Amino acid sequence: MPEPIRLQKYLAERGVASRRGAEELIRSGRVTINGRKAEIGMSVDPGRDLVAVDGKNLGQQRDRPVVLMLHKPRGYVTTMDDPHAARTVAELVADYPARLFPVGRLDKDSEGLLLMTNDGDLANALTHPSSHVPKVYRVTLRGQVSDAQRDKLSAGMLLDGRRTQPIELRGLLEEPGRTVLQLTLREGRNRQIRRMCEALGLEVLRLKRTALGPLKLGLLNAGQWRELTAEEVRRLKG
Repeated sequence: MPEPIRLQKYLAERGVASRRGAEELIRSGRVTINGRKAEIGMSVDPGRDLVAVDGKNLGQQRDRPVVLMLHKPRGYVTTMDDPHAARTVAELVADYPARLFPVGRLDKDSEGLLLMTNDGDLANALTHPSSHVPKVYRVTLRGQVSDAQRDKLSAGMLLDGRRTQPIELRGLLEEPGRTVLQLTLREGRNRQIRRMCEALGLEVLRLKRTALGPLKLGLLNAGQWRELTAEEVRRLKG
């Protein structure tokens, strides 16, 4: 008989959300155990208890762990359920035969590589602050970027009272009306690149994530996805 496990872990294993996301679902009252509203700290018996999210029974069989690489287009919100959003990434993977959720976020106006999975433990490992998984972005800025501005981006700056980690910066293109930089981050604060650029008086025209850890977006077209190979998942887990 299966041993009882923490509800957050069970939801993550069932591919509902990462453990952190599962806690938010529980706190918002969207999770029930045997018809009663669940609370943080509860455990479940996978062989006996009936767990539901938004009234939908999760069943007893765990989906095969899967990870997709999605090329998120601009204009899509990184969420699976938002009644106020015109377009969400859920629409782009709606035909996939498993319940998926995004790993981390790309803001609405950004584009590029976004992972989708049903593996809550993997998602938690990749998004945990201690993971330091490198993320590479191609940033198009209006006008010129001075050496002083480049130095401040590279060295890090204060956001919300905490200094950002150093950023690897490489110039890709410089024209009279725009500058294209490649930035490599090892942390993932909310809208970090846009906020850093704004603080330096730089206007972001386009922001695209091109790589995450060992994965590169490559020639995957906007709006399309592909399933990662077993070797890619192994490398991602390190």
